[in-house]
Amino acid sequence: MERPNSAVPSRRSLLRGGLGAAATAGLAADLSPGGAARAATPPAAPRAVTVDYPSATWAPASTANYTASSRPTSYPIQMVVIHVTQETFADTISLFQDPAHAAASHYVVRSADGAIDQCVREHDIAWHAGNWDYNTRSIGIEHEGWVDQPSYFTTAMYHASAALTAEICDKYGIPKDRNHIIGHYQVPGTDHTDPGPNWDWVRYMRLVNGV
Repeated sequence: MERPNSAVPSRRSLLRGGLGAAATAGLAADLSPGGAARAATPPAAPRAVTVDYPSATWAPASTANYTASSRPTSYPIQMVVIHVTQETFADTISLFQDPAHAAASHYVVRSADGAIDQCVREHDIAWHAGNWDYNTRSIGIEHEGWVDQPSYFTTAMYHASAALTAEICDKYGIPKDRNHIIGHYQVPGTDHTDPGPNWDWVRYMRLVNGV
């Protein structure tokens, strides 16, 4: 969970300003010459967001915590970056939804059962790696837990995360190797150590490759 390069512009929500006007419009009446009052058409319900990974649940990060984009047209997607949250699953989602946090990953995987929340669309640039170039070319996956507590790295988490990573690699033509599926600690310029020495890379890569 890194702060982005300070030169990177943030994308702010434009929806709030329309709420008051929509509510007023909903109460308006047409006082026609015939004297009949006709209620205005109520505003349309917001469109549901479709997740990129069918097994995920949409839990949107604040728009202040990522950069809107059109990947892979704007930037190629060439890597998956593996993180550990150093927080609980619920607190991680809350942090990503806090506009002051200035960081978010695309996905968060829960320890107990491998449930996955998607917080940023894959075509957008999540601020997760602490390196703008790597952010533009990668998808970040957070895993609930702490680097020094291996009990959080459950079988359910490994299997769910590996299936997600395999699907991402297949979608974007990313080789399923350790040059393209990397830990946060491998990102140039970072001071992070996650996923740490307790993360079983051999097991994980075998699962990603269907072994």
